[in-house]
Amino acid sequence: MLDRYWSGGTGRISPEAPVPVVNVSTTEDRPGGAANVAINAATLGASVTLLGLCGEDENASILRQRLALFDIDCQFFAQKGYETITKLRVMSRNQQLLRMDFERSFADVDKADLEAAFEAALDNIDVVVLSDYDKGCLTSPQTLIQKAREKGKAVIVDPKGSDFEKYRQATLVTPNMEELTRITGETRSEQELVERTQALRDKLELDALLVTRSENGMTLFEADSTEFHLPAKAKEVYDVTGAGDTVVSTLAVAMGCELPVQAACVLANLAASVVVGKLGTSTVTNTELAMVVGEQSLHLDGGVMTEAQLAIAIESSHARGEKVVMTNGCFDILHSGHVSYLEEAAALGDRLIVAVNTDESVTKLKGPGRPVNNVNRRMSVLAGLKSVDWVVPFSEDTPQRLIAELLPDILVKGGDYSLDAIAGAKEVLADGGEVKVLNFEEGVSTTGIIERIVEHKVHKRS
Repeated sequence: MLDRYWSGGTGRISPEAPVPVVNVSTTEDRPGGAANVAINAATLGASVTLLGLCGEDENASILRQRLALFDIDCQFFAQKGYETITKLRVMSRNQQLLRMDFERSFADVDKADLEAAFEAALDNIDVVVLSDYDKGCLTSPQTLIQKAREKGKAVIVDPKGSDFEKYRQATLVTPNMEELTRITGETRSEQELVERTQALRDKLELDALLVTRSENGMTLFEADSTEFHLPAKAKEVYDVTGAGDTVVSTLAVAMGCELPVQAACVLANLAASVVVGKLGTSTVTNTELAMVVGEQSLHLDGGVMTEAQLAIAIESSHARGEKVVMTNGCFDILHSGHVSYLEEAAALGDRLIVAVNTDESVTKLKGPGRPVNNVNRRMSVLAGLKSVDWVVPFSEDTPQRLIAELLPDILVKGGDYSLDAIAGAKEVLADGGEVKVLNFEEGVSTTGIIERIVEHKVHKRS
């Protein structure tokens, strides 16, 4: 679709009706919809093929010309008697006063040629993006998803409407909160949202589901039942037009470069923070993204990981000559003692792994009533610390098996331990690594915090 902007000054109210009069001084056409997704991906360095339907009109020619500037392989199937979908926005003083849509659904159009072109393109691509705007182009997304998955291609879907069954077995679906609520219904708590979203992901057999939540950031739900939350990073929001397109295109480029899904989401979240600071349908450049990554001091392959993902990340880290440090614990209620300990551990190397006891494991160690925070929340908080690169759960009583498999360069434990009492120490030392014992900050512990909370409640009641 084409996004058209008419901009000018306003200084009076029309005598014909109580509306402002805009003295139009500039007009601008920008590719919108799936074309904006394609340009965003191309701007980040991807080689892009764009398939879609359009009318036999001047606006289709304008779209092709704009897309050619980005070396996008544009395969439009023009439909006689149809016009290219166009959205006209009237702007003044950087504010949108009015939007007019010129469109007719393509639902009744024969899409055999479009689907044949899609199948022919699969051998030469890494990632498929299905941008559904409910304009009648994607009437059978399930067919496209199955063809792509049979070829081993990742499929990212930007959904529309209240029927997500048509996106079954996609790799990643990216609804916003409004779209998700149409499917799951209103939720009364964050836990209920998590449960319903995971149930939806499981029902549709999706590898992952990413919910974009406006000022509340975005949350990723994966098949391992771990939710990964990313807070919003935007400093100023001028215009959210096309922000979803930027998220999807950044995800596609990152996943095409074989980044883990969580790392791709980190990048997409940052890209969105850049684009909402611009007016109108816009893109994010490599330079802009690199700058905001630098400002956030992020490791893009960081976050909550599975053991398999972590093994790959460690291998990549070692190939760069980096020293990997590992520690473990329950980290139930994160406090200053934890933070200072993790900062000290991180300073011993280049990357810090934190292995976290699952809920069942914590209960065995600490007793009934623990943990206070479930494992997903504990890992999410740890992953948000600047000192922590990778977080991984383990379900056993000790992390010995996990440590023996990962074999960090330095194993760290907090407290008063002898080397013989540290799980995994024997394996790390045998591999030529080091084992260090660091001191926790005195007078601060999760148990102590819980006891003070209970004591305070009892005191208030009495």
